[in-house]
Amino acid sequence: MPVTSSSRAAIAISMAIQNGSLSKLQSFNGIFAIYKKQGPTSADVLNTLKKALLKEAGVANPNPRKRNKQPLKIGHGGTLDSNASGVLVVGIGEGTKMLTTMLAGSKKYRAVGELGKATDTLDVTGNVVEEKSYDHITKEAFEEKLKQFTGEIMQVPPLYSALKKDGKRMSVLLKQGQEVEAKPARPVTVYSLSLQDFSPPYFTIDVECGGGFYVRSLVDDLAKALSSCAHIKELTRTKQGQFTLEEHALKEDRWTLTDISQALQPCPNPSGQQKNAKKAKSNVSCSYYGSLNGGRGGQNSHTERGSAHRDEEDIYLH
Repeated sequence: MPVTSSSRAAIAISMAIQNGSLSKLQSFNGIFAIYKKQGPTSADVLNTLKKALLKEAGVANPNPRKRNKQPLKIGHGGTLDSNASGVLVVGIGEGTKMLTTMLAGSKKYRAVGELGKATDTLDVTGNVVEEKSYDHITKEAFEEKLKQFTGEIMQVPPLYSALKKDGKRMSVLLKQGQEVEAKPARPVTVYSLSLQDFSPPYFTIDVECGGGFYVRSLVDDLAKALSSCAHIKELTRTKQGQFTLEEHALKEDRWTLTDISQALQPCPNPSGQQKNAKKAKSNVSCSYYGSLNGGRGGQNSHTERGSAHRDEEDIYLH
């Protein structure tokens, strides 16, 4: 009888278990943070991480995109646009079920914007759709206007976003040439907003916000309030939940079993209510998407329904 590819994979996994490394990897249950560099999507980064861990554990020719019969369950809890960098929180094992709970709290971003040019995606990856003068904007006027965008505010999500219309992501529909109407404004929270540098046409701001907030929309709205236009050139997430860029985000050279085991935040013991919730049918949907600051489509991901304003932090299970 010929040996099939699935049989070879099963043999490889069996051999890996015998050497103990895969058993160690499969014993991981919790969350940790990695550093996502600018360029790849969040989904691509997760696949790279998973492939590295499986390879170290002894799995021959691991295919991180193939979900069936995978010896490792892994996911991320906060999608970042491909053009963005920073903290990407990862759940492993039972930690994938705890991402939403353990990531409660604020997020922090540092954004570099450019005045005078607006793009269709509201960041540097899009096409310029408008140009306006910005010479009249002073540092003092800029800082004064920031006050209007602090606290509980209403915000319209970008058209290029993870939000859906008729079950499909708006970003995908736009790329297909279909017309998409903007979603209605919704309440979001900005805990702090400060200007770090003002060198027209460029400016740098620090933002601490709650869930469902789009930094791209903030920059667009802020420039409009100043009778100009703008888009984001660079975006870095410096904090998500308890994880900060400086203290917790592992660079790619530290995506090892040893480093992750030391950085892993274990899952808390489930309460009675959580145990009952586990018995309920999982309500997870498949969709194709992946990006940082409220993704704009392009990667196969799983998003967890039922959690409000998950656009900037879609749960991706792999």
